[in-house]
Amino acid sequence: FITFISKSYNYVHKKCKENYLLACVNKHIYTIIYFVNEKEILVTNPETKQSVKKKGFWRETLEILIFVIPTVLVIQTFIGRTFIVIGNSMYPTFHHGDYLIIDKLSYRLDTPKRFDVIVFHPPAPANKKTYYIKRVIGLPGETVKIENNELTIVNTEKPEGFKIDENYRSSESDLDRIITLKEGEYFVMGDNRSVSSDSRSWGALPRENISGKAFVRLFPVGDIDLFPGKKIEN
Repeated sequence: FITFISKSYNYVHKKCKENYLLACVNKHIYTIIYFVNEKEILVTNPETKQSVKKKGFWRETLEILIFVIPTVLVIQTFIGRTFIVIGNSMYPTFHHGDYLIIDKLSYRLDTPKRFDVIVFHPPAPANKKTYYIKRVIGLPGETVKIENNELTIVNTEKPEGFKIDENYRSSESDLDRIITLKEGEYFVMGDNRSVSSDSRSWGALPRENISGKAFVRLFPVGDIDLFPGKKIEN
């Protein structure tokens, strides 16, 4: 697959250079094409000094799109996707306007881990076009207790429970909650608890609603980071 992507990129780059084309693909497939002269032109082969007639504009364009469109669809569907953070529910980890690339591939091979920052569809009846970004706190089979701003996790490894050091949090929770997660369910919360809509209010998050995890922050330039939101141990 990586070889296919590499060959596709090299092919598109070569064709764009030869024909003065500029192809730009972002969150959705937008292809902007600029051609200096739509008529067929003659170029001189520097080695043979012979005139070689170039292919027509539309044929070249079609060849490029045949490579670009499948490549982008594969990337958007299985590998990664771009998102812009809206709101301040993850402040100070993420700010309004942060531009992120989400890794969609990892969770096809593994399961979400505690403290992962994930992007997902909130549970029904929310619109499927709506995406949230939150942090994973509770894992399947665990009991999550929030009492007096203290977070306790109870699981089979530690039935007596253990507390979590939340050094990423910017505000306290004003909601007490006790919930036991079923198989395939996660408990998620925003780092800025006072303004976050999360599992405290709408309950457990089903595994199938998760799209991926934060992989790269591309903007602002000064905050470019790999795996943004990762928990820093004290």
